[in-house]
Amino acid sequence: MEAQHRRRPPLTALACAVIAASMATVEPRQCAAQVIEFESGGLKYLTQTKGGVTVMFAYLPVQVREFAVIQVAISNGSTQTWNFRPEDFLFQRSDGAAIQATPARKVVEGFIERGNRGDVIKLVTAYESGLYGMSKHQSTNGYEQRRQAALAEVNSTRLKAAAAASAIVLVPVKLRPGESTDGAVFYPNSGRPLGPGHMSVRAGPSVFEFETTALVPPPRSEDFR
Repeated sequence: MEAQHRRRPPLTALACAVIAASMATVEPRQCAAQVIEFESGGLKYLTQTKGGVTVMFAYLPVQVREFAVIQVAISNGSTQTWNFRPEDFLFQRSDGAAIQATPARKVVEGFIERGNRGDVIKLVTAYESGLYGMSKHQSTNGYEQRRQAALAEVNSTRLKAAAAASAIVLVPVKLRPGESTDGAVFYPNSGRPLGPGHMSVRAGPSVFEFETTALVPPPRSEDFR
C-alpha cells in the first residue's frame, strides 16, 4: 500500500485513446455516447463519456459480507462543477430486480462496527490491484489521497485498517472542471456477485447506461461437471 506510483494522464485521455483506436470512423459528437470495453490491471472495464463527464467501472472479484463491490472512476472534463455520489448508481439484474448502491456513510459505519481484518485485507488487495494497474488513470481526489489523509490521523493498527478500508469507499464529492475521483461502490446483494444486468448512473448532466454482460467471465469447464 505504500508503493510509489508514477504520475498518470487524466482519465479522459484513456477514454479518448480507446475510442480513437476502436472507432476511428465515428464522428466526434457521436463518439462521446458510445460504451467502450477494455481491460486494465486484470479487470474488465466499461466506460462512457457524455457532456464532458467520463464514467468507468469494473466488477471487483471480491464480496464483502452482504455486498458485491464495483470499482468506479469519474473524470469531469466539462466546463462546470458537478456533484457525484454512490446512490446515483443503480443496478438492474437480469431478473428485473433493481439494487441501489448503499450510501457511503452506511458502508463506512458497517466497517467500523463489524469489519474484521479479513474483510479489510480482501477488499484493499482487490481494489489496489485494479487501481494501480490502471497506468493511465490519475485521480485528483480519489482513494490514494483519502488513504494518506486517513492514515496520517490515526495511530492504532486496528483503526489504521478501518481507515484504509473506509478510504476505498466512493464518497459524495464535488468535482470541478479537470478533476477526477475513484472509489468502491457497494451493492447489498446477499454476498453474491452482481452478474449480468443493466447499470444506470446519473452523473453530472447525463444518465449513463451500461449492459454488464461483458464484465461477467464465461463459465469454467469445471462448472459443468
